[in-house]
Amino acid sequence: MALDEVQRHPDMLLWLKHGHDYHERNGIADCLHCGNPIAPERRALLAAALDDSVDQFVARLTTTAERLGKLVTTTMQLASRLPSADDLASELRVGFKDVRNAASNEVTQLSRQLSTLETVLKTLRLSDIAEVKRGYEDPATFLVRSQGEPAILLGVVMRERWNGLDLGVALEKQVRQISNALPAGLTLTKVTDQAVNIQEAYGEFMLKFFVALAVVITVSLLSLGWRVGIVVAAAVPLTLAGVFIIMLATGRDFDRITLGALILSLGLLVDDAIIVIETMVVKMEEGHDRIYASGQAWITTAAPRLAGALVTSIGLMPVGFAASSAGEYAGNIFWIVAFALLTSWVVAGAFTPYLGVKLLPNIKPVEGGHAAIYGTPRYRQLRGLIAKAVARKKTVVISVVAIFLVALFGMGFVKQQFFPASDRPEVLVEVQMPEGSSIDATSAAVAKMEGWLKRQPEAKLVTSYIGQGAPRFFLAMAPELPDPSFSKIVVLTPDEKSREVLKRRVREVAANGIVPEARIRATQLVFGPYSPFPVAFRVMGPDVAKVREVAEQVRLKMHANESMRQVNTDWGERVPTVHFVLDQDRLRSIGLTSSDAAEQRQFLLTGASVTQVREDIRTVEVMARSAGSERLDPSKIGGFALTGSAGQRVPLDQIGKAEMRMEEPILHRRDRTTTITVRGDIAEGLQAPEVSARVVKDIAPIVAALPAGYRIEAAGAVEEAGKANVALAAVFPLMLVLMMTVIMFQVRSMSAMAMVLLTAPLALVGMVPTLLIFHQSFGFNAILGLIGLAGIIMRNTLILIGQIHSNEHDGLDPYHSVVEATVQRSRPVILTAMAAVLAFIPLTFSVFWGSLAFTLIGGTIGGTILTLVFLPALYAIWFKISPAGDLDPNHVPVPTSHHPLMA
Repeated sequence: MALDEVQRHPDMLLWLKHGHDYHERNGIADCLHCGNPIAPERRALLAAALDDSVDQFVARLTTTAERLGKLVTTTMQLASRLPSADDLASELRVGFKDVRNAASNEVTQLSRQLSTLETVLKTLRLSDIAEVKRGYEDPATFLVRSQGEPAILLGVVMRERWNGLDLGVALEKQVRQISNALPAGLTLTKVTDQAVNIQEAYGEFMLKFFVALAVVITVSLLSLGWRVGIVVAAAVPLTLAGVFIIMLATGRDFDRITLGALILSLGLLVDDAIIVIETMVVKMEEGHDRIYASGQAWITTAAPRLAGALVTSIGLMPVGFAASSAGEYAGNIFWIVAFALLTSWVVAGAFTPYLGVKLLPNIKPVEGGHAAIYGTPRYRQLRGLIAKAVARKKTVVISVVAIFLVALFGMGFVKQQFFPASDRPEVLVEVQMPEGSSIDATSAAVAKMEGWLKRQPEAKLVTSYIGQGAPRFFLAMAPELPDPSFSKIVVLTPDEKSREVLKRRVREVAANGIVPEARIRATQLVFGPYSPFPVAFRVMGPDVAKVREVAEQVRLKMHANESMRQVNTDWGERVPTVHFVLDQDRLRSIGLTSSDAAEQRQFLLTGASVTQVREDIRTVEVMARSAGSERLDPSKIGGFALTGSAGQRVPLDQIGKAEMRMEEPILHRRDRTTTITVRGDIAEGLQAPEVSARVVKDIAPIVAALPAGYRIEAAGAVEEAGKANVALAAVFPLMLVLMMTVIMFQVRSMSAMAMVLLTAPLALVGMVPTLLIFHQSFGFNAILGLIGLAGIIMRNTLILIGQIHSNEHDGLDPYHSVVEATVQRSRPVILTAMAAVLAFIPLTFSVFWGSLAFTLIGGTIGGTILTLVFLPALYAIWFKISPAGDLDPNHVPVPTSHHPLMA
């Protein structure tokens, strides 16, 4: 059992609460990382990775410019006197090895280091001129809080080809051991656990799988009798066992995609066994012994069954070879279905006849032979229906074509969708402050939201990531880039229903201004390729001002659309910035360069990195900056003083001036072109493609008025869907060539091959009404179902043509060959359709597979009708066959000879 989605994101994220200082918490985290003892009697064997971007540890030298000025030195001169982590490094020859020898400079020793300041001809301790202390990075770049308390994240990633459920059990045991060894005040708690998600998904799909398996077996037993049904049912576990072996050999694990593909395969693989056993039973009813019957089952069905399996598998080939994120996500559907169909062909050809010989009852020959077998009342009724269809072949074909056109028209009323929303229980709350906001302001805003969320009964665990997005714990998400004005809160709820309740409540309180200074957005995880917003449009052009103007027009149009919510741009509003313009003449007069002035200003304001020292296993930056709160007040910048080359103190406003300017907080370029993305969420119950289509109509006048060099492109889910469809279309030519090759080998006729290919689009006839009736969307999964349906219809056409040719070789005229072939194929077609439809029903309750299951259910029912009514009429038109001889449905023409099935 692999991960719920893929194996390249953390299986478990854990956090350590505050309760001790940073040094002690980091030490414990290092123990977890390296597997070293936390306590002498405990050893943490947890394979963990510390997120180094959280609360960076620094050593800070805090002094004043006046103190440095009195020593006639500058920050950089001071830095040059400090020892670094690698000072005094050399090598010693020990035997045949060179051993590195370096001085050790610890943070705790830094204040006792001696700095020789030549200007005053004496040596001072660093502590005499600056305060040395250990502390957090200030300002912080990334903060993590869980349940409102600061935390350090540990991410655990599963090894390749490991069992996710076994890993979950081992981690649970190890977490208990580690927790018992932690000092008081520190807690190790799971933030997200993939093993839980795997267990839930695995349990759900295995339940549906066994339900589908039971349905297939039950249909076989009830329709064929218990002994015949056992032979058919036995083919299912044999086939699945073969598929599991192939999956193991090819490195494919159980995950959401492969499990769903196995359930889909259940409705297809039973067809082979039913065809084979049906042939054996008929031959035995005609008076042949079971050995001969089993041989005829292979001779007469092997070629068309193989061609049908290959055509169906090739139909799904585009998703298996699509060079896109969607293809990577769902590509195993092709491989699993192909494995299942080809294994089913082998099992039905080798094991099913053998089991039939051993297990079938002694079937007495039917008096009257072939005529009596297919002369029962039900067969006579079916024969009469088929005969009427062939007699009125043009009417039937025109009617089906009309129905196809109506279905094609009805596609316009089916909701469009790329991938469905995930059924995972997390609610994602984004807190976006105005661009340029400090991380402290963002943290304060997040604290308000956290406090409210923790009081909600649906919230089991509230984890906040401030300064950038959350780690990638789910395939279909991408962590947001570092941004001090952004935060993402991940709220774990008990189930999908609680998630929806909390999501709606978050949107309500956000609209009521719970955090008025920030934009609050509540979303959830979505299956398939990641898109930050479902609807988005890119405004591109050479001039920043013009691009912003057009983007604002687009934003207003999208905001006015009732289908849109929270429309915004990825640039944000312009923000004030302070520019200090230096007077180069005055600067040179005090012996400084622009670089010198910049270094001293950095020391006065944010601080400058002057060296590095060792702290246990880390290299720690030593930051030097001025003391006092004046550095945080922009109005006092002009009063800051720089130190000249001769030690003179010069106020900053005497060598330049400060200017306040409005600037873009962030600039985006795409293909080296200035780009602003206007994006937003959509109203509940709507799909991104339909909303995007409405917005396209709204902004059409803006697009028409764009100057040369400017353009507006669709982004969001529509763009991702387009990429997926383009990737599928790229494989279509190869798919068609392979299909035509297989069909040509089977039918050996250009006209017959053309007829087979033309039946493929008729899958829409059953699919469209089903999607409309059950309010399902047509998305990537439904496209896969439609492609699979096309393969199934072509497979039925191939087998029907093969049976027609067999009847012709047995001496029947073309008309009776068509009618009798359809009659002979009716029972296995109906049985397999019934088994497939019932097997797909459990998948209709799946969020991910629902639309595909409904597509296959409707298409299978429609395909069955096409096989029994439309295909005979189409074949009669295609090959110009007209009724001849006795049209009495009670009359059963008997073949004069028996030949192996030939194309």
